[in-house]
Amino acid sequence: MKKHVGFIGLGIMGMPMTKKLLKNGFSVTVFDLNEEAVNMIAKEGATPATSGKEVAENSEIVITMLPKGEHVRAALFGPNGVMEGTKEGLIIIDMSSVSPVDSKQMASQVAEKGVHFLDAPVSGGEPKAIDGTLAIMVGGEKVVFEDAKSVLEAMGTDIVLVGDSGCGTTAKLANQIIVNLNIAAVSEALTLAAKAGIDIEKMYQAIRGGLAGSTVMDAKVPMILDRNFKAGGRVDINMKDLTNVMNTAHELHVPLPLSSQLLEIFHSLVADGKEEFDHASIVQHYEKMANVVVEREENK
Repeated sequence: MKKHVGFIGLGIMGMPMTKKLLKNGFSVTVFDLNEEAVNMIAKEGATPATSGKEVAENSEIVITMLPKGEHVRAALFGPNGVMEGTKEGLIIIDMSSVSPVDSKQMASQVAEKGVHFLDAPVSGGEPKAIDGTLAIMVGGEKVVFEDAKSVLEAMGTDIVLVGDSGCGTTAKLANQIIVNLNIAAVSEALTLAAKAGIDIEKMYQAIRGGLAGSTVMDAKVPMILDRNFKAGGRVDINMKDLTNVMNTAHELHVPLPLSSQLLEIFHSLVADGKEEFDHASIVQHYEKMANVVVEREENK
């Protein structure tokens, strides 16, 4: 019998993830501060709740997918939060991108009530959330992971137990370094090529099959050429992730000069009013400095 699942956080990622759970036959109780989002998913078969407490009362597994650690804490431990409606043996899966310190602390807190906790952040953005092929990196106890794996499999395809509590969020930080620095490298290259006056789309086709090619390049170059910066991964959320990267690196005495520079670029994009844009808009930082626009030949 499939487990009853609760889902808190129906944003860019949470909404399609909930839809995949429903399509895979899970009964899902949902809560979000955005009542419109709750009503929308209720029309597709989810059971609406008015609080995290109510979600927990009706679930065996509760998933949180929220912007920041402070939001996860409020959902779990705040008034009418999950922990007020919990029962022994409940599994909480936090799929948000938070710091490893937050994950470990929350795991310890819920354990005092006999509740299990997995940190299970994702990679792949909105497109992979929609088609259910997210990469999911998990931290926690193996027996709990195995118990919850069927739920995770409804939302992702590459699901790996990385290690103990906090290991999933640490892996996500490493992932965010690679993804965002890759976008920055692509942006520098495209800006150089645009300033030189070559056909960017032809250059992209020429290099994408070689060593420079990547999933990131294939996802972001078409967006840049189309001047489509509608968020799949928002600038402000990725800035939060890079802030967590640097805070964790400083605690571990690990110098990350490229990541620190990229964090400053994110701050400049936010200052320029682009916090809700996709992180492909990193290219706009370089375009502004070089006084050039990366676009298709026919749009020039």
